[in-house]
Amino acid sequence: MTASPTELLVATAARLLDGCRSIVVGNASPIPGSAALLARELSGGAMRVTILGSRQYNDFTNGGVETFDRAAQGRVEAFFLGGGQIDGEANINLVGAGEYPRAEVRWPGSYGSAYLYYLVPKVILFRDEHTRRVMVPKVDFVSAPGTSAPGIYRPGGPWKMLTSRGLFGFDKRRKRFVLESVHPGHTVDDIVANTGFDFDRPASVPASAAPEPRVLELIRGKIRDQIAETYPKFAAGAAV
Repeated sequence: MTASPTELLVATAARLLDGCRSIVVGNASPIPGSAALLARELSGGAMRVTILGSRQYNDFTNGGVETFDRAAQGRVEAFFLGGGQIDGEANINLVGAGEYPRAEVRWPGSYGSAYLYYLVPKVILFRDEHTRRVMVPKVDFVSAPGTSAPGIYRPGGPWKMLTSRGLFGFDKRRKRFVLESVHPGHTVDDIVANTGFDFDRPASVPASAAPEPRVLELIRGKIRDQIAETYPKFAAGAAV
C-alpha cells in the first residue's frame, strides 16, 4: 500500500507525538487532528487528546479559555501552530500580508498563538503549503516570535516544522531550521527553491519514513471514522 501525501503527513505528525501525554488541537486542523487521534491509538489510549470543535474528543466546556489555562499549568505537551507566513527564525504571521496596519491580505488574527508559543514545550509548526509565499525571509507582522531574549521565561517554543515537502527541526540557540527529512516526490533542491530563507541540512538528507501497513490501515479506517465527527468533508474526500 502506498500512502498519499496527506496520509504521509498524518503518519509523520503522529510519530512526532510519540510519548506525549496530552495534546490540544486547534480549530480548522483536520490533519493535526487525525495525527493526534492516530498517536493516541498507537499509544494504547494513554494520550489525552482534545480537539477544539469536537464534541466526542473534547473535555473542555469553554474552548480556548481552558486551552490557555491548561497550557499555563504545564498540562499541554504539544500543540500544532500554523501561519500565513513563517520565516527562518520561526516567527509566524497570522494577521496579514503587506505593511501593517494596511495589509493587502488579511488572515484570521493572532488570537492566543503567542501565549501558547511561549508555554507549550513541543510546538509543531504545520503548514501544508510550502512555497516562497509562505516561507518568507521575514514575516510582515510578528504574531508570535520564534525565540526570546535571554532572561525571558519561556518553557515553550518551536520544536519541529512539518510541511508538504519535508520535516524540519529547529535550533533555538542558532535560531535556524534544520532539514531532517524530505517527503517522497520532493528533493532538497526542490525545498531550497521553494523556501525564502536559509536553513541547515546534513550532507545527506534522508527520505521521510513511509507509514507502516498497520498505521496506514488505521488512517484509512478507524482514524478516518473518528475525525469525520469534526471534519466530515475532509474524511469523505480522498485526503485520508
